[in-house]
Amino acid sequence: MSENVSALTQHARQARLFRNGRNQAVRIPREFELAAEEVVVYRDENRLILEPIDRTPSLAEVLARLSPLEEEFPVIDDPPVEPEEIF
Repeated sequence: MSENVSALTQHARQARLFRNGRNQAVRIPREFELAAEEVVVYRDENRLILEPIDRTPSLAEVLARLSPLEEEFPVIDDPPVEPEEIF
């Protein structure tokens, strides 16, 4: 048995499958609860993997929600730097 599988089975719990309408569902034990409303589900050979979807908005989404500023910014004099002999 590989080290990874051994580590996984040390923290494993048995869970019950049940039907919810036409879908199969699993009761997730409290210590395995995910801090998310949705998950991505995929198979890896005979394993079923659940990964929480992070709904933290991206910077682009946050910026898109901001309203434009109404104020004018002052013009700042920014002349080029004078060459300087350092050696």
